[in-house]
Amino acid sequence: MVQLRIYATLAGVLASIHLAAAGDHWPEWRGPLGTGVSDATNLPVCWSETEHVAWKVVLPGRGWSVPVIANGQVWATTGIDQPASKEEAERRRKESTNAQPLTISKSVSLRAIGLDLVNGKLLHNLELLSETAPQMIHRENSYATPTPILHKGRLYCHFGPLGIACLDLASLKVIWKNRSLNVMHENGPGGSPVRWQDLLIIHCDGIDQQYIVALNAETGSRAWRTKRSGTPHQDIQMRKSYATSLIVDVNGKPQIVSPAADWVYGYDPRSGRELWKLPYGKLGFSNAARPIAGHGLIYVCTGYMKSELLAIRVDGDRNTVRPRIEWRFTRGVPNVSSPLLVGDAIYFASDNGIATCIDARTGTVHWSERIGKRFWASPLYADGRIYFFDYDGVTTVIEPGTAFHKLAVNRLDGTLLTSAAVVDGSLLLRTDRALYCLRP
Repeated sequence: MVQLRIYATLAGVLASIHLAAAGDHWPEWRGPLGTGVSDATNLPVCWSETEHVAWKVVLPGRGWSVPVIANGQVWATTGIDQPASKEEAERRRKESTNAQPLTISKSVSLRAIGLDLVNGKLLHNLELLSETAPQMIHRENSYATPTPILHKGRLYCHFGPLGIACLDLASLKVIWKNRSLNVMHENGPGGSPVRWQDLLIIHCDGIDQQYIVALNAETGSRAWRTKRSGTPHQDIQMRKSYATSLIVDVNGKPQIVSPAADWVYGYDPRSGRELWKLPYGKLGFSNAARPIAGHGLIYVCTGYMKSELLAIRVDGDRNTVRPRIEWRFTRGVPNVSSPLLVGDAIYFASDNGIATCIDARTGTVHWSERIGKRFWASPLYADGRIYFFDYDGVTTVIEPGTAFHKLAVNRLDGTLLTSAAVVDGSLLLRTDRALYCLRP
């Protein structure tokens, strides 16, 4: 039988899939285990613009990164851009093969914002990087969409092809920058970095080149870089991906599970050596969901145009790896949002507002219910409840289980494209208008 566990990147130790994340910090996208599961307690069930809002802060610029939290401080990234002139925008637009609606900027300042968790007081507003004539981004996206990593007093802020910077939180100095991860993303940055031991692992999947890279977390220098080996799609717009990897332990050996366009890969995190790859068996690109793992299976969403959820079993010993698709689920799987594993069930919400619960071992449907309009943010499990975040600012709270039980529907002003960050007693949500701290 395959033994499969998830690495807890913050602590640098191995944590079982059955263990929840610590409730006093939120160090990266989807929490300490990267799965959207937390053991934070004393969280609100109901809220509105006038109820259970401990504080509300309007952040400068625009960003869809999830806040990270530790030691009573909240950190978020943002991009403050200057629009290009009409003439420049028209010229640059003609140079692109991208048919999506785009934001075209003259320049952008990429910044880290630090707040006091208790009261939301602004503590720091620091420029980390700047760029003239940055790549065009999708109108729904931002220049600060990847979520930073907070680890032992350092904040690692990734802005896709615009660069990555390491900020020392004691001195508030930028220790290093790396601006060598150049790919043409077309729609802007998306995937977040992952920390494993002394490495930062980053996806770089553009229309021009596709690879995965590891940087030394102390220096920012490149440790390894591995080109994607799967046959790329003929249409260059269908080669891009914005996913984030997950590091799992398979039979005592750590592996990077890395979704990309049309293929999912397994890599050795120390060397970057490709261990295996598996085609989706269908078109899959512009991937955004982070994998989850449990019950001896790895679960991967295939992305656009019609996403499917693949349950992958990785067989073999330390020297020979043989991946195969155990089952696939084809109805209402999100193109953008990540799935959530709680116990023996997987939960997800689709781009058209349908939430679904399936058996994690077999893919059998437990229930499927319309709960909203459009879900891009990934769901959260914390304090014994599941939170689904709709595009229009509505959060639906349910009880986990094989029967659907809605607990609350909560609305905030603005658009909600990013998931929550939680620690004991506080739930943080970022809309396009403000960052909220919600408390019971």
